[in-house]
Amino acid sequence: MQITKDKAKKHIYATNGKIFSAVFIKKDGERRLMNCRLNVKKYVKGVGRKFKPSDKGLIGVFDLQKDQHRFINLNTLESLKINGVEYNIKNEDK
Repeated sequence: MQITKDKAKKHIYATNGKIFSAVFIKKDGERRLMNCRLNVKKYVKGVGRKFKPSDKGLIGVFDLQKDQHRFINLNTLESLKINGVEYNIKNEDK
């Protein structure tokens, strides 16, 4: 199913802590498949971030394979799999 980046962001936040998969391009150009979830409080130090992730097109998630907090870049997001449904992200540059 084809969706926009805004719709993808809404789908991610609607997971409410359930596990989902995301495929995106990392900063170094490598494609990455991440199994992750939102709202994980483990390993949080309570210091806070020095920037607002949404201003940079990022969503903070917990990577279940690395057992660490990571960011998904919405600008390079290619696909999502939530509750067994695969969503391909439309390229809005065209």
